[in-house]
Amino acid sequence: MTMSVSSPLPQSSGERTAVAARARGLTKAYGSGETRVVALDAVDVDMQRGRFTAIMGPSGSGKSTLMHCLAGLDTASSGRIWVGETEITKLRDKRLTRLRRDSIGFIFQAFNLLPTLTALENITLPMDIAGRTPDRGWLERVVETVGLAERLKHRPSQLSGGQQQRVAVARALAARPEIIFGDEPTGNLDSRAGAEILGFLRHSVDELGQTIVMVTHDPVAASYADRVLYLADGRIVDEMHAPTADAVLERMKSFDSRGRTS
Repeated sequence: MTMSVSSPLPQSSGERTAVAARARGLTKAYGSGETRVVALDAVDVDMQRGRFTAIMGPSGSGKSTLMHCLAGLDTASSGRIWVGETEITKLRDKRLTRLRRDSIGFIFQAFNLLPTLTALENITLPMDIAGRTPDRGWLERVVETVGLAERLKHRPSQLSGGQQQRVAVARALAARPEIIFGDEPTGNLDSRAGAEILGFLRHSVDELGQTIVMVTHDPVAASYADRVLYLADGRIVDEMHAPTADAVLERMKSFDSRGRTS
């Protein structure tokens, strides 16, 4: 049975929705006939604005597919998806590209920085491409939040892995998107650098009002979130609020013992 999580909160007239992204009946299948594989099975989910959500599950559970569909990087086989008030499942390619550029931020395991650009140029690149002038006050606040003020003129080769990922985080934050998606954003970092990045993400939610959805396999990373969604076999099978690393690990073990994530 599909589990519906978190209905939209009430809102007064003129306010933005309390949900930054949502899906109803989201199904994603690959192939057909005997080779058909269902990656997402009629998922209903809301991602609340100004909150940090972690998505967990075993390999093949559908967690990355869910993130990619919500972010407009992959198309749904059926169902509906909204980012803010815009239903992206009805958008043509050009409008979807514009929405991803203007309303969605991305942080990936690979830093995806251009080696010939400085840290500052990498941070502002998406806005430069879009012909938008950065909000200098906001940009300075983002740079201060991620601790890059002394590194803005450095190129990626002159930065540590943790510093490069800070640049990627700042790039995602700088355009003030509706929502930021992170796909194992600390996967290439050691534990200390990973903790720094997760702390910055947590701070961006608490102090900057950002909305973050992160796919991770790491219980420690998940403990920085407000809520953890657990996927198995393409369905949301559980959720946890105010998670701790130990509680997340125990919950994952309980799935294993019941065979739900095998």
